[in-house]
Amino acid sequence: MEPYGRWEQVEPGIKRKIHPPGERLMMMEVAFDTDAVGAEHSHPHEQYTYCVQGRLAFSIDGRTVYLSRGDSLHIPSGCRHGVRALEPSVLLDTFTPLREDLLKK
Repeated sequence: MEPYGRWEQVEPGIKRKIHPPGERLMMMEVAFDTDAVGAEHSHPHEQYTYCVQGRLAFSIDGRTVYLSRGDSLHIPSGCRHGVRALEPSVLLDTFTPLREDLLKK
């Protein structure tokens, strides 16, 4: 079964929905409960994240960046990043190239 279009729990208080990908670009929604933490990590993919709802604190290469509804953040390839939701929040993430690690689940 393809992982598209259904919500899946990925960490405590965090769920995601992967949308059908294009050839080199993909998108997913990520929903957070208050105080949910997306563990710090890095990947070779370039990422843009857009805050649809809520407020979040991103750790990005050792600095903190706050996002609120309507804000966006570019995360370069290989950059260490993580996030904590300050209130119930939703992000729209885009990646290039495709996150094959997420699509193969």
